[in-house]
Amino acid sequence: MSADREFDVIVYGATGFTGALVAEHLLKTYGPTGTVRWAMAGRDAAKLAKVRAEIGAPDSLPCLVADAHDRAALDALVRRTKVVITTAGPYQLYGSELVAACAAAGTDYVDLTGESHWIAAMTASHEAAAKASGARLVFSCGFDSIPFDLGVWFVQREAKARFGRAAPRVKGRVRETRGALSGGTFASGLATMAAAQRDPAIAALLADPFALTPGFKGPAQPDGDHVQDDPAVGGKVGPFMMASINTKAVHRTNFLLGHPWGRDFRYDEMIVLGDAPEGAAMGDLTSFNFGPGGPPKPGEGPDRAAREAGFYDLLFIAEMGDGRDLRAAVKGDMDPGYGSTSRMLAEAALALAFDVPREVTPGGAWTSASAMAEALLVRLPAKAGITFTLEHDAFSRNPRKR
Repeated sequence: MSADREFDVIVYGATGFTGALVAEHLLKTYGPTGTVRWAMAGRDAAKLAKVRAEIGAPDSLPCLVADAHDRAALDALVRRTKVVITTAGPYQLYGSELVAACAAAGTDYVDLTGESHWIAAMTASHEAAAKASGARLVFSCGFDSIPFDLGVWFVQREAKARFGRAAPRVKGRVRETRGALSGGTFASGLATMAAAQRDPAIAALLADPFALTPGFKGPAQPDGDHVQDDPAVGGKVGPFMMASINTKAVHRTNFLLGHPWGRDFRYDEMIVLGDAPEGAAMGDLTSFNFGPGGPPKPGEGPDRAAREAGFYDLLFIAEMGDGRDLRAAVKGDMDPGYGSTSRMLAEAALALAFDVPREVTPGGAWTSASAMAEALLVRLPAKAGITFTLEHDAFSRNPRKR
């Protein structure tokens, strides 16, 4: 990739709810010009100008126009930047041409998709081109799946430092979270459900924790689909809506790094519950109670007060198999899906632009932890309000926002 590109980062989909938040983070943290050269992009010039004004950016901040289905316009767009951030989903409907353009041009790419079947398709179609051009394609750089992917990487690094080896089993536990679902997330979930209903192969892929490790199939994984007692947290745990997405990312990280956690590595994600009937089965997106207003529409999401009141507290338990374990906490100081996601997505792009040389992470289709774990462990606490710490005290049933 040419080192003299016009921009470091282009935010594609900046007129959407999350895209505008990404742009706002870049503006407030790095300014409209200076150390980071960035621009906003989307399909509607008038809407881009409106968002630019709403976030308080000067008229000099570039707004670039390209439709998600116009390959020629996307080719021209991505050749102007080192990294593209895209929030324009559902990605299975609006994202494929942009991935192809980045892979061909040697332009790094980050998104916040949780559409695992689409990630598998994009990897199969474009990883060879990305390896040839030098493009790093890094999917799922929001709450799907950075805190989980990086949380496992972090606790395994610490396990190796303390015990001399990685843990054969890690438990991911959502201790507490406060945040709302946006219209974009709801639309992506419905699109994925519809795709699975049309195609049994997609349904099978979504159920397979090793769907993103082509040619490798690990051992049977722990059951995360039913309420159960978990002595490790001193109570019941239940199904976590995003587990099927995040577990695939974690196993792909292990796969891409050459299985440093072992070829028999086991990982599950569950949410810590209060009272719930043991054995209760997992619901799906259609089981949400959205209240009298119904589900949100694309472009909608929680207001600033709700985003700032949100938070999350995740626990990762590395079980060594000999009675010893190690516990790490990942905590975010804003709502997970939007306030926190927008900041971590922006910082992931900047890590690729400035911190991770291609000699370390060459072109290809990556996960966040396999591509840039060390860089993110510096950036996220400093710029995104996300912390990674070891815990030596007993499990707390009522963790509080810190």
